Amino acid sequence: QVQLVESGGGLVQAGGSLRLSCVASGFTVDHFAIGWFRQAPGAEREGVSCISTKDDSSWYADSVKGRFTISRDNAKNTVYLQMGSLKPEDTAVYSCAAGPPITTCEAVPYASWGQGTQVTISA
Repeated sequence: QVQLVESGGGLVQAGGSLRLSCVASGFTVDHFAIGWFRQAPGAEREGVSCISTKDDSSWYADSVKGRFTISRDNAKNTVYLQMGSLKPEDTAVYSCAAGPPITTCEAVPYASWGQGTQVTISA
C-alpha cells in the first residue's frame, strides 16, 4: 500500500527555519518523482518544489527559490524540504506527493498524496 506521511511542521517566527519530512512506504522514493505542495486558507494548492529520479534534478517555485531546498535520502525512503528565511506568506498546509517519472518533475501527474503538515509563520 502506497503511503506518504509528512512531519516537521510547526509555528516559527519570520526569518526562521523548518525541515519537513515526507516518509514513503509501499514504494521507493528514488523510483518516483516526489513533489511538495502547499495550500493556504482560501487559496488554491500550489507546487513548491519537486525532485526527479533522473540525475536528482529539482524544481522550485519562484516564491521559494533560494530559501527552500529539496533533498532525498534513499536509505530512509524519505524526501525532505528544508525551508529557511521563512515569511508569513509561507503559512500553509504542506503536502508531499508521488508520481510517475515520465517527464520533468514539475509536470508530473501526482497521484499519491500525504495528509499534510501545518506550517505557520508569525510576523
